[in-house]
Amino acid sequence: MKNEHLGSSFDEFLEEEGLRADVEAAAIKRVIAYQIELEMKQANLSKTSMAEKMHTSRTALDRLLDPANVSVTLQTLEKAALALGKNLKIELA
Repeated sequence: MKNEHLGSSFDEFLEEEGLRADVEAAAIKRVIAYQIELEMKQANLSKTSMAEKMHTSRTALDRLLDPANVSVTLQTLEKAALALGKNLKIELA
């Protein structure tokens, strides 16, 4: 028997409310910030050292590491990747 009380998926709800893009952007930014922090720890890099390697300010690095701040440029992500000896890979799925 089919459950008549089963509603739409959460993605459908977000889409209907016009929130899906914002929610997904925030989730992606959280993951990116977390990955950069992990890589910095593994490389034993302080925020000051990381900012120097990126040729940017500590404030700009703090914005990059702030999971709530979704305003990040591809250039900043590329600088972070290079500073960590990594390659930036972005794909549409």
